Amino acid sequence: MPDNEMILKSIWSKVVFVAMRVVLVLLSGCVHQQFISQPYPRWGEEVRINPSDGNESLILRVLSPSEFTRAQACLLLVHGMNEHIGRYGEIARFFSRNFIVAGFDYYAHGLSNSVLRQADVALAGGSNKVEVSDAYLAQSALKNLQPLRRDLDRALRQLILLCDARGEPGRPVFIISHSLGALVTASYWVQHRKDDELAKRVQGIVLLAPAFAVSEPPGWRGWLTNPLIKLSFHAETHFLNPQNEALPLLLFNQLLSLITVPVLDGLFEVLSWPVLRSFLTPISPEWVKNYLTDSEEEKARLRADSWIVRRTLLRFVKGIEEEIVSFRRKMNQFAIPYYLVYSEHDPITPSWGSVDFARATLKRNPDNEILALHNVPYHQHLFLKEPVRSELLRKIEQWINGRASSLNEKRHVQKSHFAE
Repeated sequence: MPDNEMILKSIWSKVVFVAMRVVLVLLSGCVHQQFISQPYPRWGEEVRINPSDGNESLILRVLSPSEFTRAQACLLLVHGMNEHIGRYGEIARFFSRNFIVAGFDYYAHGLSNSVLRQADVALAGGSNKVEVSDAYLAQSALKNLQPLRRDLDRALRQLILLCDARGEPGRPVFIISHSLGALVTASYWVQHRKDDELAKRVQGIVLLAPAFAVSEPPGWRGWLTNPLIKLSFHAETHFLNPQNEALPLLLFNQLLSLITVPVLDGLFEVLSWPVLRSFLTPISPEWVKNYLTDSEEEKARLRADSWIVRRTLLRFVKGIEEEIVSFRRKMNQFAIPYYLVYSEHDPITPSWGSVDFARATLKRNPDNEILALHNVPYHQHLFLKEPVRSELLRKIEQWINGRASSLNEKRHVQKSHFAE
């Protein structure tokens, strides 16, 4: 009998060993590899913002009309999640006909990502190909969007200085923001709404597909993941924050959130730890690519663009959800004029987030405008097929021109009055 036990233990240990080898092989197949062989798509003049308070330097890209005096306003472009401002070269050139245009890569993205920045240096030094699989690890410090808001603040204040130095001082400044960049911009403005310097200069924000709601994956993926996404968002929304419910519902929601939020926070944190994150950090799913744009040319560019970060650390995902909940609690304080564009059937940033935002803020300013793209599921509006893309660019330009012309006229009247 002891011999039989020894044989069984030996067989079992071999089975376990083989199973572990199989698991390791499977996990190694999940390791994402990404290489860069093309230089970063630079555009405009590079203005380096020197480091301060321990922050790294930041590059501001600037394009201006041939004559600075032609610029009625200055624009800051703010890109979306995991992409980079290099993608926006054509957009910057369009607006630079009449405006001074600037853009930057915020924290953990583009050339503000240390792995991608080192790859850029290596390519410039003669390397043919550089691995950037670990670029997503720059997100490991992101438990919220504060580092991104910090970079937005630095870029915005530098643009205001440039705006005054190039031509007539005091021209209005506008921000054009997309997706996560729109959430960063909107939450930044709520934080700084009482800053007199900014309030005098920033005179409007364009919000394109703003991340004011959590994603809703379509198809079979939605059947599997949407219940968990909705549970997490519901719990985070109610966590220590009563919603004027009836007492029984209030008690239920608070109990649910007190259990769910710490568990999910802990789970996402553990899954973001070293080793585990190497095979549990999700790669950008195929369905996201299908809903970015209807342009086949742009889809090909996206597939070939290795400067886009292809993985998202789960800790960062949870932090974004918490930021959305936090902003929604304060979004009625958003008083600056805006031009809001969203797609009715966008699963990446669903329209209900934009609808809720408009309901809370639309009447706060007569210049607020909304463009809802009916029966459109695509997320990246500035990269849609023609003629929709050009029509949207013209509409944004018209809205900015209308605001800028009115403001500049008032400014000139005031200067003439003081001169007298």
